[in-house]
Amino acid sequence: MTSRRRGVGLTPMEARRDVIVRTAVLADELGYEIFAVPEGWGLDSTPVLTEIALRTARIHLASGVLSVWGRTPATLAMTAATLYQVCGGRYLLGLGASTKALAEGFHDTAFEHPADKLRDTVTKVRALLAGQAAQPSHVPAARPLRLGQPPAPDLPIWVAALGHHTTRVAAELGDGWIPALVARDRLPGWTAQLKQLRDAAAPHARPLTVAAGPITTADENAGAARDIAAACTAWYLGAMGEVYARSMSGQGYAAEVQAIIAANPRPSPRGGTMPPSAQVILDQLAAYGTCDQVREQLQPWDRAADIVTILLPPGMPWPNIEATLLAAAPSARPVRPRNLSAAAAGQATPKVAAEHL
Repeated sequence: MTSRRRGVGLTPMEARRDVIVRTAVLADELGYEIFAVPEGWGLDSTPVLTEIALRTARIHLASGVLSVWGRTPATLAMTAATLYQVCGGRYLLGLGASTKALAEGFHDTAFEHPADKLRDTVTKVRALLAGQAAQPSHVPAARPLRLGQPPAPDLPIWVAALGHHTTRVAAELGDGWIPALVARDRLPGWTAQLKQLRDAAAPHARPLTVAAGPITTADENAGAARDIAAACTAWYLGAMGEVYARSMSGQGYAAEVQAIIAANPRPSPRGGTMPPSAQVILDQLAAYGTCDQVREQLQPWDRAADIVTILLPPGMPWPNIEATLLAAAPSARPVRPRNLSAAAAGQATPKVAAEHL
């Protein structure tokens, strides 16, 4: 039975806290390496991660990701160091420049020079975690303070980035790179470029970890699984600001992106459609179908990323979540754990069809 490095990520649209915790517990039982909780405009991810930390034993927990516009570097450092303690060293801090829509429409902050903001934040947070004093810039006469808890210099900082300038920040300053919605066939070349840049910029730093993967859903009805994956993909490209549509267009799929936008005049996370002319985008960004089909479609991703982090579409029923985690689990044919996540969360466990096991 072969083993792979696999992780699980969620979308900001997933706001069912009980389902998130239940999913994390099952991922821990199945041997996943990473569980990433995002933060957008819904749940505050940090107390959710705390709850997950208290219910899991092995899996590493990540903020996937915290926006550099929503918290000061000092607050980010305090939060990260505290979660690192709560998780017993299993915590990873994910930072990203987010989007213009969120920075301005939610945090009421001008989205200006995002790469510079990302670089400045990562630098300051890392310094505070290493035990150094803060570096006030807005009030230079202030007395610099240090983090009032034990330093955590080994706490990994992973950077979410897609643009040329922000990916450079990830390569030069991050311990990991978290790209979202990167075409499967483009990822190996992009990864090689960033790792070369990393070796040149920080030759003595730990190697850059690439954690990426497709939107993933399993169902005994392959058509139903496709519909879920297609709706999530269409939503990201048509409604989540310009960043994902611009990125996919720059990767060579401009016509397909425009076809998706035209087919979804009123995008919905669970009601989007994928026109036939854009099927190539779905094949590049998603893994879907029966459990065997999902396992097969994930194999190229294992060759493209260090940790294949599957992205679960929002609002999926629990049987689909459970089937997807079983299909994509690190072991080729996972054994269903006795301590089921539903029981750990105090809920009844829905049955999964035999072919999901």
